[in-house]
Amino acid sequence: MKLLTLAASNSRQSINKHLATYAASLVPGADVDILDINDFEMPLYSIDRETETGIPTLAQAFLNRIAQADAIIISYAEHNGSYTAAYKNLFDWASRIDPKVYQNKPMLLLATSPGPGGANTVLTTAVNSAPYFAGIVKASLSIPSFYNNFDLTINKITNIELDAALTTAAHSLTNHK
Repeated sequence: MKLLTLAASNSRQSINKHLATYAASLVPGADVDILDINDFEMPLYSIDRETETGIPTLAQAFLNRIAQADAIIISYAEHNGSYTAAYKNLFDWASRIDPKVYQNKPMLLLATSPGPGGANTVLTTAVNSAPYFAGIVKASLSIPSFYNNFDLTINKITNIELDAALTTAAHSLTNHK
């Protein structure tokens, strides 16, 4: 299975990238493709810009990476209770080409933050909206207090219960047919 994995964050030290990458390692037999949304930076979306200059080719390149995948893992950073501007902009441009951005792919949606909320607000939004964009959410999980529950030196969740929950969620992608 080809597994597209990304953090919905443009931070070079993204804790969500660590979480998504770790989750991907838990999917048995997965060929993991780690996407960095910094490679898809585009001008801020507006209908005026689209009319004047068209849709950037990077939006199609993003959709092509999704098309090549059998399943997707996204871990969302939360900015003021919502998506990061970088991810939302990429998503908005891609959705102008095809509103079915997720292309009927099974998905594991995650979120984490340094605080006890674990970015659960943005995760709830993502889970609820994914079906409208042809995403098949197989599982979702918020990891609260990232630095208390994840060891960056071994790149692994240290909380036994959270690690078991993430393993179960990751395995849900293997039953996607």
